[in-house]
Amino acid sequence: MAARIRSTFTGFTKAFISDSLSTHRSHASRAIVRPNFTNPEQSRNFASASPSKEPKVKVPVAMFGGSGNYASALYIAAAKANSLDKVESELLDFVSATTKASTFSQFMKDLAVPADVRVKAINEICAQAKFSDVTKNFLVVLADNGRLRHVDTIAKRFSDLTMAHRGEVKAVVTTVIPLPAEEEKELKDTLQEILGKGKTVKLEQKIDPSILGGLVVEFGQKVFDMSIKTRARQMERFLRDPINFDA
Repeated sequence: MAARIRSTFTGFTKAFISDSLSTHRSHASRAIVRPNFTNPEQSRNFASASPSKEPKVKVPVAMFGGSGNYASALYIAAAKANSLDKVESELLDFVSATTKASTFSQFMKDLAVPADVRVKAINEICAQAKFSDVTKNFLVVLADNGRLRHVDTIAKRFSDLTMAHRGEVKAVVTTVIPLPAEEEKELKDTLQEILGKGKTVKLEQKIDPSILGGLVVEFGQKVFDMSIKTRARQMERFLRDPINFDA
């Protein structure tokens, strides 16, 4: 899907940037709610007016800051629509496509582009990609509020919420070269034992030649640094410490 979305960006960017500044705001952009996201309570109501008897949805992890408020609002709207997985997939597809389309990426970051032009572009792209209403309405809100440039950060925060909802805990392992499948499985099993039942480890690999060798594991709030780089620094500090031969 990301490829299909990306294929529409170039044409849309050229067409919409050349639109007249006097273009009237589309009906869709008028219909959505535009809350003040500095208030977390208001941010939860961005999608649409909901029935008063609708059950309340609580975010599994407290999020702070602008990106956190947007991610929380999207989580609540997607949970109410019973479409958390679908919305997450669509949002990640959108982010993936934008990172590979430099022209559209610049278009999203350019605040000189009128809001109605951004909204029109997003409506067209969402229609082409056949995104759900929740995802489309959310991206329209970002476009209208000039927050499209933060969509990648918001998507990451939203994924943190959906992972917490599924009982998943992300572990990031950094190595010089990719771990062989057997070693990756062994590491994952070890972390799963530490985590215990009721939670699932989701392992993510990162490559960083600067650590020289070994590995660094970020797991929850802990960091296990077993890299050669860190060991070399520790050895250097040890060798620089004065030695008291009289002790």
